[in-house]
Amino acid sequence: MNALTRFDRLDDLFPELFRRFARPVALSEAAPADIRIDVTENDKDYQVRAEIPGAKKEDIRVTIDGNFVSISAEVRKEKEEKAAGRLLVKETYHGSASRGFSLAHEIDSKGVVAKLDDGVLKLTLPKREGAAARSIAIQ
Repeated sequence: MNALTRFDRLDDLFPELFRRFARPVALSEAAPADIRIDVTENDKDYQVRAEIPGAKKEDIRVTIDGNFVSISAEVRKEKEEKAAGRLLVKETYHGSASRGFSLAHEIDSKGVVAKLDDGVLKLTLPKREGAAARSIAIQ
């Protein structure tokens, strides 16, 4: 060990132990996960693909403020298992999920297109004209 060796933090000594405490407690497997997104960009717009399983289009809300995009949804999941006419298990979940993120360019909110297909929300977010980054000359 030399004088330039970095000091290992306590959580480096017990990484799995502290990771378990940092994870949220899962109430059940039926509870929805976070909204997962993929964002791609071209010269004219951004394409966002958000997975929101269990949400209906009436329960999804997309809000755009400048370059900030917010997606929120009310998610309901119901599952019943019956055996010979008797209800044995009924698992019900009702909750909300949300996700927000910033983009490099402002969005033209009038041209936004949103489509939901099999629990996948697809957004086309056109870039606002004149909102491109510009280089400033230093004097």
